[in-house]
Formats: sequence, structure tokens, C-alpha cells
Amino acid sequence: MELSPRRFGEVIVVSPAGRIDHLNADEFRAAIEPHLTACTGGGPALLCDLSRLEYISSAGLRVLMIAAKTMKPRGGRLAVAAPQPMVAEVLDISRFNLVFPVHASLDAGLRALTER
Repeated sequence: MELSPRRFGEVIVVSPAGRIDHLNADEFRAAIEPHLTACTGGGPALLCDLSRLEYISSAGLRVLMIAAKTMKPRGGRLAVAAPQPMVAEVLDISRFNLVFPVHASLDAGLRALTER
């Protein structure tokens, strides 16, 4: 899965596209893993730009939850930004805003992660 990583100062932005479901959740996990390692301790924060993501299943949510739980004890910071309406609804219903910050736009996410 191509995440198209970009760096904005002290934030690495990854942008999954299409769908994340049981068919490709392992591929998503493998693609995001190197960024989890880079974004711990005093390193950059990780922001998932979900603007191109049309759907996420419980398997995809599980990958994000494990990512957040992996980063937290290592001093890493993870957030998501710009979810499409369907993805935003799934995040809201499943209360993932309690697992990591969910920002309405990429700019809002970048601002929040650069304001320590």
C-alpha cells in the first residue's frame, strides 16, 4: 500500500487511499510500521491524512489502534486528519477520538502537532 509520505517540519504525513479492510489491513500495517519507528521519542509526529480514504473497516481501525498503543509508551505522537464523511462517522461511532486526536483538516492536524 502506497502511503505517499511527506514531511512538514516535525510531522510526517502519510496518506492512505481507497479502502482499508480485511483484504489489505496487513499491507497497511506493513506500510505504516517504518513510520511508527521513526516517529518515537524526540522524533517527528505521525499524521494520517485520511482525505483520500473512502472506507475503513474494523481491521483497519485495529491497525490504527495498535499504532497508537505502540507509539504512546515510546513517546511518539499519532493523529489523523481530514477524514471523509463515512470514515469520520466510523471514527466517531467507534470513539477513536479517545485513542488519538482526529482533526477536521490537514492544516488543523499539522498546527496541533507542531504546537507542543
